[in-house]
Amino acid sequence: MKKTKISGAEILMRSLVAEGVKTLFGYPGGAIMPVFDALYDYSDQLHHILVRHEQGAVHAAEGFARVSGQIGVCLVTSGPGATNTVTGIADAMLDSTPIVVIAGQVGAQMLGSDAFQECDIVNVTQPISKWAYQIRSAEDITRAVSLAFYIARSGRPGPVVLDFTRNAQVELAEYVPKTVGFQRGYEAVPPTKPGSIEAAAAMINAAKKPLVLIGQGVELGDAQEEVRTLIEKADMPAGCTLLGLSALPTGHPLNVGMLGMHGSLASNVKTQECDLLIAIGMRFDDRITGKVSTYARQAKKIHFDIDPAEINKNIAVDLAVLGDCKETIAAVTALVNENSHKAWRESFEEYKEKEQRIVIQPEVFPKNGPLKMGEVIECVATRSQEKAVVVTDVGQNQMLAARYSRFTQKRSIVTSGGMGTMGFGLPAAIGATFGSPERTVCLFVGDGGLQMTIEELGTIMEQQCPVKIILLNNNYLGNVRQWQQLFFDRRYSFTHMLSPDYGKIAEAYRIPYALVTKREQLDEAINQMLTTQGPYLLEAAVMEEDNVLPMCCPGNDVDDMLLEI
Repeated sequence: MKKTKISGAEILMRSLVAEGVKTLFGYPGGAIMPVFDALYDYSDQLHHILVRHEQGAVHAAEGFARVSGQIGVCLVTSGPGATNTVTGIADAMLDSTPIVVIAGQVGAQMLGSDAFQECDIVNVTQPISKWAYQIRSAEDITRAVSLAFYIARSGRPGPVVLDFTRNAQVELAEYVPKTVGFQRGYEAVPPTKPGSIEAAAAMINAAKKPLVLIGQGVELGDAQEEVRTLIEKADMPAGCTLLGLSALPTGHPLNVGMLGMHGSLASNVKTQECDLLIAIGMRFDDRITGKVSTYARQAKKIHFDIDPAEINKNIAVDLAVLGDCKETIAAVTALVNENSHKAWRESFEEYKEKEQRIVIQPEVFPKNGPLKMGEVIECVATRSQEKAVVVTDVGQNQMLAARYSRFTQKRSIVTSGGMGTMGFGLPAAIGATFGSPERTVCLFVGDGGLQMTIEELGTIMEQQCPVKIILLNNNYLGNVRQWQQLFFDRRYSFTHMLSPDYGKIAEAYRIPYALVTKREQLDEAINQMLTTQGPYLLEAAVMEEDNVLPMCCPGNDVDDMLLEI
């Protein structure tokens, strides 16, 4: 019996369906047109969201992946369509976000001829992806797609790029399903070294002043309950990285706050006093450590991670526990003694009180003066009952949203950590609404970041994505302005911004809008935003020269924090 042959474009469709894909973000063009033509017949199985720029497609895929735990997929054309995805691919690589980018390419027979919209996207993206591969024949599609999804999701997640030549899209071949669960030379989960579990438990049992650092790896490994069981059994305080903030509920009695440059005073001071530092699924980023040479020198260190490349990369550790933290943490917990570190925990309180009095009270509960960003964020947290997915752009809006949002559910913060990509927020929030449609998605964004990807308001309009956009408008590139104030003698070089009329822009995109200029308007305006069906843009005119504090200035010890200016 003769087997039916179908086009490579349709083989791609079937392969995506086989991988469980239901949502794609993309933008059509000449070199990917056969795929979009095949997609026309799969609209009942594959929901394609037309973005307004390819960078928006990648960030939307990231937002989708971060809240859903699934792989985000985007579909673009060759040349500028592919190169427009580069920032998002790099962002996903640094933040370990599983996405698959499928880009069109000129036909294999034209490669190297400088054909119209030809670009060697494989070599462009190899340094910033887990894997980049060019599909040159229809027979190669099913294996390439299956391997792409396997690599993107397994081990330490990350982005994969498939460069799809036009001839492979139109060639006919049999659809032969393939499932790849192994690739020679690629070790998804490294073996746990014999004895490391027992050694970690012994170090935890012997510690008098232990401190746990919770990173995004806990979220990616779905190990939230395992980590919580460990810290409760051993009575160990825990701080969270920016990307790990929702891995432990904000209100948990052992949660001592965010770590790092704009983290809590208590967690940073006690990092320099603990006798055992237990890092779980984090990479000792420079924004966490401050001055590396003096970082927690007094402490022994245990590092739980799935990626061997992170061990001793930035901070030398006494013990590495490689493997999936969901399994390794559970194994260590079984050997850990129930303990009490009451005096150690209570020693954090004086620093919490100091930060509350000097920093938090004036920012979150001011009695007079201009509207503050912190009080807007706190009001959103209260009105949303601490259940919203918090998406941020980058800058002061990001740091203050991280500091003053409160989290009760896992996978609740979506932000650009490693790359710090301005413009990330709006498209990522769109993706988050598709990744977790049952939850409220609140985006905190500054006037600078919003204007970088403002075209995605068109995607929101067309899809009616229920993104609640909170624009913290201080008419500045606020984070850069703060550094100019502190380190460049207040020489505000090109950081003041003239803003457009956001009300008219919202009206043009048929998005409900309100402007808050006074403190008395805030609570009702946020309530109106949260109770309105569909999207909403709430602009808050906030203090122009407000600063994010505390702050560990570059080159300083992590506990040397500036509390006021």
